[in-house]
Amino acid sequence: MADLVESLFVDRDVMLRLSKPDFSLLARVSKDVKSRVAAGVRLLRDPIDLVVVHRDSDNVGHEPRRIEIEKAVAEAGVTSSIIPVIPVRMTEAWLLLDEDGIRQVAGNPRGRHDLRLPRAHEVEGVADPKQMLQQCLVKAADVAGRRHDRVTKRFPQHRRQLLERLDRTGPVSGLPSWKRLVADVDAVVEQWK
Repeated sequence: MADLVESLFVDRDVMLRLSKPDFSLLARVSKDVKSRVAAGVRLLRDPIDLVVVHRDSDNVGHEPRRIEIEKAVAEAGVTSSIIPVIPVRMTEAWLLLDEDGIRQVAGNPRGRHDLRLPRAHEVEGVADPKQMLQQCLVKAADVAGRRHDRVTKRFPQHRRQLLERLDRTGPVSGLPSWKRLVADVDAVVEQWK
């Protein structure tokens, strides 16, 4: 996710490098946003200009997640700019809009199986986009036996590749959750000027 946010800043002629704290260096870090942000600050030690928090909205909704993130960052004592990354269900919903990318990453770019991908106006309503993306990758690969198992096991790598290849000006740019992310990036860029 950090690479994607960095790319959005580069698109606006702002060069930055987001650090990804290695939470395994600490004995134990709770999964709540405040604990993760506080642990990240401890690990990085340097002054922080920007905090990026990825939190799927799931069934809670965008605004409650935004409030949760802003409150947690404030309670962690961080006064930096914040970019909340809040896909409607899961980040995988954004990736379901790239049929060519799915086929490419699955290793079968000329495949013809109908992947039954949702349309752009439907994608944020998919109940389990992660599971759907996994199924689509396997279907796109059009393999059986051990090769099928390999495709299934490589889901985290395939997901990462799709995220890296995401066309930021393509179909995803019309989604409300994406538009909010871009607006947040624009607001930080404006604030920094």
